[in-house]
Amino acid sequence: MDNAGYTTLTRQSGLKREMTVLANNIANAATTGYRAGGITFSEFIKSAPGTESISMATANVQTTSMEQGALKRTGGTFDFAVEGAGFFMVQTPDGDRLTRAGAFTPNENGDLVNMDGHLVLDGGGAPIFIPPDATGVDVASDGTFSVDGLPIGQIGLYKPLNPLDLKRETGVLFDAPDGVEPVEEGRVLQGFLENSNVNPILQMSRMIHVQRAYEMGQTFLENEHSRIRDAVKTFVK
Repeated sequence: MDNAGYTTLTRQSGLKREMTVLANNIANAATTGYRAGGITFSEFIKSAPGTESISMATANVQTTSMEQGALKRTGGTFDFAVEGAGFFMVQTPDGDRLTRAGAFTPNENGDLVNMDGHLVLDGGGAPIFIPPDATGVDVASDGTFSVDGLPIGQIGLYKPLNPLDLKRETGVLFDAPDGVEPVEEGRVLQGFLENSNVNPILQMSRMIHVQRAYEMGQTFLENEHSRIRDAVKTFVK
């Protein structure tokens, strides 16, 4: 295969990865707290002594949109949304993870958990306990929990120390390998949930563009294959 073929193959590989990300975004357009993913294309030069340099494209870096999703009022006592910067933190078997999905509920022990049963953590990294006999639970915009008028704790808001290394583990859970730090500028809204920040129309438009680009690359590769095959046949004759 000549240089043009190798260059096109790297582009095709990146487009295929982007198509997977776009499809996942569209599938999660209605998922509470979902953050849209993206792909970053970059150029790298491959060269060897005595040969021409080849410009190739790679798309190995996935990005996460931090754009605010629309807020939906639910009226639920343990439904929370973050307005502005920050993530809630939950404790999973694999370690602490960040999330914007704030549909929580007390478990049988009185600990606040998410829909998967993971403990929701406060500002100090400890579980949040809701007394079983509580008759009124209120949460202030700074995350302070008050039960029957008495403050009992504060839900934690965090952000990754290195946003570029934020790694998606599932649809709404993220790992921050470089660590996290508290967020003070974010607001916690009780009785609200944050919708997915995916724009389905833009995602569909981008998917069509990527599909056409992939088809053009495939056509080019097929034409190159035919050209090289014909050249080899002519040479053999």
